[in-house]
Amino acid sequence: MHYKVFNPAENYILLDFGNKIDEKLNKYVIALAECIKHKAIIEIIPAYSNLLIEYDSNEIGVKALKTYLKRLRPVISETQGKIIEIPVVYGGEYGPDLSFVARRNGISEEEVISLHSSIIYRVYMLGFLPGFCYLGGMDSRISCERLEMPRLKIPKGSVGIAGMQTGIYPEASPGGWRLIGRTAFELFRPQEIEPFPIHAGDNVKFTPISREDAKWI
Repeated sequence: MHYKVFNPAENYILLDFGNKIDEKLNKYVIALAECIKHKAIIEIIPAYSNLLIEYDSNEIGVKALKTYLKRLRPVISETQGKIIEIPVVYGGEYGPDLSFVARRNGISEEEVISLHSSIIYRVYMLGFLPGFCYLGGMDSRISCERLEMPRLKIPKGSVGIAGMQTGIYPEASPGGWRLIGRTAFELFRPQEIEPFPIHAGDNVKFTPISREDAKWI
C-alpha cells in the first residue's frame, strides 16, 4: 500500500497513508505496526491513517530503515478484535449534552442512547490523553459538532461525541466534546504492568446502566 514518508523530528519517521478515516486502511496500519520487529525500533504509534516510528539512529540509519519497512508484508487479520463492554450512565448530570444531541438530530434522548449503545465501535487509535480511545463507526443520526467554547474541566470517565466520533475521557481534562454519559471503566491503569486495557484494533460496546446500578456514583 502506498504511503509518503516524513521525518517530523530527529530519530522519528512518519508513514502517511492519507488523511482519512477508513477501517480497511486502519487495519493495514495496525497490521504493519505489529509486524515491525527490528531491534532498532524504540516505539511504534499507529493512528487513523499514519504510523509514527521512533528508532535508535545508532542502530540503523533512516535510509536503511526505509528499505526495511518497504520489505515488510503485513497480513490483515479478518478476525474481529476483542470486545470490551463499558457500562455507562447516560444523561442528567453525567451527560449534560444528551438533550442537545437529541434536539440537534431531531430525535429523543432515549433514541440517542439506543443508537449510541447499539454499535460495536472500532478503536482506531489512542491519543490526546493516556488511554483516550478514538472510536469510529458511530451512527450518523447522533453526530454532533464540538462545543464552540471547550469546557475547562471534564470529569473523568465522561463519554462524549464529536462529529462522527465517540470516546471516553480517561482523566479529568479540558475538552470540547458533547458529553452524553459517564463510566467508571478505568482506561489508564499506571499501577499495572499493562496500563492500557484497550488498544488500537480492539472494539468497544457501551452498555446503558441506571444510576442505581452505578455503585461508583
